[in-house]
Amino acid sequence: MGAQTPTREQAFKLLTEFNQTDSLIKHALTVEAVMRHFARKRGEDEEKWGIIGLVHDLDYEKFPDQHCRKTEEILRQRQWPEEYIRAVVSHGWGICSEVAPESELEKVLYAVDELTGLVTTSALVRPSKSVMDMEATSVRKKWKDKRFAAGVNRSIIEKGAAMLGVDLNDLIAETILGMREVAEEIGLKGNAS
Repeated sequence: MGAQTPTREQAFKLLTEFNQTDSLIKHALTVEAVMRHFARKRGEDEEKWGIIGLVHDLDYEKFPDQHCRKTEEILRQRQWPEEYIRAVVSHGWGICSEVAPESELEKVLYAVDELTGLVTTSALVRPSKSVMDMEATSVRKKWKDKRFAAGVNRSIIEKGAAMLGVDLNDLIAETILGMREVAEEIGLKGNAS
């Protein structure tokens, strides 16, 4: 039997089979929404981009020391398409994977994965605790403070933006727009009107 294109429902079920932590599930939903946003903007397959975003950190909770490698194994066992597997593995390029992002989808995933963490943290320190009233300039103000969201690797975001040939501010602005679509589910609707 050949590879089957997974549905969003199957992808979410798989995600929650391997991840119970609220923050990891919210991160997956965030990256899914941002990937869907970028796919729509580029006229690409929104479902495929979203599903890949949803499962990109599939192995992170249970197998953090085998990040990306374990996801590859899990997706192969379930006969996921090679393109999906490659995309997921490529987001760990230079950290836990030797697979460099090549396709537009892979480059976007690589660029926005870390960025969503920085946007989330930036939103949570706002009076509104929301992405709904946040602009890229708010994130840029926090960018230089290395103690702020210290776990976020800013050089990966910069490398991703360069790979895509997009301005960092535009990448941040589009990421925020993607996150607004799921603000309620990810707990970033806050009290912004």
